[in-house]
Amino acid sequence: MLMTEARRLADFEGAWQVERTIRQEDGIDARFSGRAVWAPAETGLRYHENGLMTLDGHPPMQAERRYFWAEDLSVFFDDGRFFHRVPETGGSTSHWCDPDHYALTYDFTDWPRFKVAWRVKGPRKNYRADTEYTRC
Repeated sequence: MLMTEARRLADFEGAWQVERTIRQEDGIDARFSGRAVWAPAETGLRYHENGLMTLDGHPPMQAERRYFWAEDLSVFFDDGRFFHRVPETGGSTSHWCDPDHYALTYDFTDWPRFKVAWRVKGPRKNYRADTEYTRC
């Protein structure tokens, strides 16, 4: 992966278009299309995404996700538990959430458009999610 300029928390603030594909190892695919907003809160930014999730063969449904991003690019679940730290110049990071392992890769080479790839494996989880963010 090419090295890029180090990202700071303020770089993410604002609204972004989100496009995500999710590929399950069992063959069920899904797509998410929506909007993400990083908004100032306390000592960091609140992340909220919402949009439509479509699973093959099913009607679209509303979906959303929330996180808190700290100044050092640490990401926390909405309930306060640590998730992972975003590499400032892009690259790999991971999270062990017993019994599941999350391997994430951030790609900032086309900033202000960026990509995040998740690979999740566990007893009941086995999927890849590829997300592209484009500044609104």
